Amino acid sequence: MEVQLEQFKQLQNGNIASAKGFQAGGLHCGLRKKKLDLGWVYSEIPAEAAGVYTMNAFQAAPLKVTQESMAKENKLQALIVNSAIANACTGEQGLQDAYDMRQQFAETIGVEEHLAAVASTGVIGELLPMDKLQKGISQIPEDQFVGANKFETAILTTDTKEKGIAIELEIDGQTVTIGGAAKGSGMIHPNMATMLSFITTDASIPASHLSDALKSITNKSFNMITVDGDTSTNDMVLVLANGMAENQALTPEHAEWSHFYEGLKFVCEYLAKEIARDGEGATRLVEVQVDGAWTDQGATAIAKSVVSSNLVKTAIHGADANWGRIITAVGYSGEPLDPNKVSVYLGETLVVEKGVPHPFDEDVAKQHLLEDEVTLFVKLGDGEGKATAWGCDLSYEYVRINASYRT
Repeated sequence: MEVQLEQFKQLQNGNIASAKGFQAGGLHCGLRKKKLDLGWVYSEIPAEAAGVYTMNAFQAAPLKVTQESMAKENKLQALIVNSAIANACTGEQGLQDAYDMRQQFAETIGVEEHLAAVASTGVIGELLPMDKLQKGISQIPEDQFVGANKFETAILTTDTKEKGIAIELEIDGQTVTIGGAAKGSGMIHPNMATMLSFITTDASIPASHLSDALKSITNKSFNMITVDGDTSTNDMVLVLANGMAENQALTPEHAEWSHFYEGLKFVCEYLAKEIARDGEGATRLVEVQVDGAWTDQGATAIAKSVVSSNLVKTAIHGADANWGRIITAVGYSGEPLDPNKVSVYLGETLVVEKGVPHPFDEDVAKQHLLEDEVTLFVKLGDGEGKATAWGCDLSYEYVRINASYRT
């Protein structure tokens, strides 16, 4: 993604701890064989907070505990995340374990219990080994475990790389920083935010307006990615804003509200695309741009339909310019359209013009489909609606990874 330097600056090696007053870390407590598996983020002062959560009916215990924490005053000061075990579908014991995890974490770092959030990711249906987890939590204050890179690593499951970012922008003459980290590689499908993502900022913004911004941006970023069509039980996005940049409180009436909104959107889109790029077994990031729909909502549905199609994804993996699969996915999206107006491009190569084949060079089209980033354009010619979705190809490796996930 092109960084708009006139609006904000993307920090080299920026991360979730780049904003003023934030610290992060991670360690190995034994939930995984060798890799780091317990991470945390801490703010020097309580932060205004907002969250969005999975739409899956089977919400994991940590989500319930985190939403309870948020309900008291929409503030958080710290969050703890374990990988390897999701603590989902674990009944009353799992819920009690999540409460115990929150309580010990809050006591260990010295914050009120309702100011701590809990998240988990990993295998569904297994109870947390609380003895290992409790020992790990007790080690959090040790300096050797501090570092945003450690947090980014500790929250991963089948991911192949860490995902972090931070940007700076100016609000009221003050430097405001927005940072974030995410994990996600499998069980990714647009239905809220199918992964874990945590965002921090030192901006001053009331929780209500932060929540409104997050919900709006989620629909344009995290809700526009897919890997395999599965929506997990544990997905959440949390944003913490501690106000330590000392700008005037941001509201929609603030002269620079849109500036902050676009910065937050940039961070969310960056993390969303990194998740799609790192899809299990993926070799390409796929972007689908739709314009000319009757509404933005219609364009969104069509973009999701195309980027979610297994036949489109496998064709891209094989660098096969089989545009018929794209047209098919557009057609079954359920959105009203005139087939006689639809045009399709593979990168810059026009393959369908107004509903019929357009002569094209197969070799040129194939070269685009072999690139690390593949862009498909669908032009409907009906209205002004537009949307962009992101996904990845579907490879043999995806099957291998998920056939042996628990082993």
